[in-house]
Amino acid sequence: MRHRLLRRAMPLPPPPSPPPAPRTPGVAGARLFSSLPPPPPLQSRREVHVWYVLPDELNDASQLKMYMDLLSPSERKTALSMNGEKLQKGAVLSRALVRTTLSRYTDCKVDPRSFEFKKNKFGKPEILWQSDDSRMEWPLHFNISHTTSLIACGITMDAPIGIDIEEKKRKTVKNILSLARRYFTPSEVDYLTKISDPDAQQKEFIKLWTLKEAYVKALGRGFSGAPFNKFSIILAANNRIQISVAPKVFKDSDSSYDCLSENWQFSLAELNSSHYIAVCVEDDLRSSDSGNGRLPLGLKVWKTVPFLEDMLVSGTEAVKLIS
Repeated sequence: MRHRLLRRAMPLPPPPSPPPAPRTPGVAGARLFSSLPPPPPLQSRREVHVWYVLPDELNDASQLKMYMDLLSPSERKTALSMNGEKLQKGAVLSRALVRTTLSRYTDCKVDPRSFEFKKNKFGKPEILWQSDDSRMEWPLHFNISHTTSLIACGITMDAPIGIDIEEKKRKTVKNILSLARRYFTPSEVDYLTKISDPDAQQKEFIKLWTLKEAYVKALGRGFSGAPFNKFSIILAANNRIQISVAPKVFKDSDSSYDCLSENWQFSLAELNSSHYIAVCVEDDLRSSDSGNGRLPLGLKVWKTVPFLEDMLVSGTEAVKLIS
């Protein structure tokens, strides 16, 4: 009887409220996103900021769900289509790292969930700013790289960037020199051939591979659009890294030469004593030191657990600059 009386006394239900705007944070979401501490500003095109996560340290189910909720529907679908939980988690963390990192550089004025992306014809992702967007169009460039044990996102201001990370003890199926002869230039093969110690030879091979990957990613071309055997990476004795593009053969119809240039700068480092990280940024000739040539890139690196913990690791044992 009590339930009947209550039902009689209840007014007519109000009309259904319109569905909430997709991917817009509520109060809790706004508070959460404002908890992303803004980094020091990128002062010039020569500065590179890198943020990385260690997937093996992120296993809390509620935390992973929070990161999953940042993704677009298509990103979620792609992540869940990966074969196995480890790959799925890596895909979620990669996209969440990109979104939270970019948000930091807008002073969190842009919700991480609001970013939209496009890809060039070679598949390199870029920020898609809407033409009618009233927000400031930050001249941000980013690139991401990952292994099963580390995911890194590099950020620059108004300068194309490529980043690659590789495990120092990465195993190769084939002999190092066989791989080098297949993918590298003759000068690079010659450089590796002169290294008699197998371990040292493998380390130099991985360094070269990491630098080459960073270069073709900075070009926005990838391996298919800029084959490794079309350009040489030179590890100079003074720890400077140079790039040399092979001259195009007369009447050579190979269009992959057309995108190659030498006006790029590199930074190479050991990360966490377990990985090599290479960063490639288009050279800003306006910032050259007239007395000493090119100025080195300014590289800052953070280890992060987005929304929970950030740690600047540049200048510590976690980041050992090679060049």
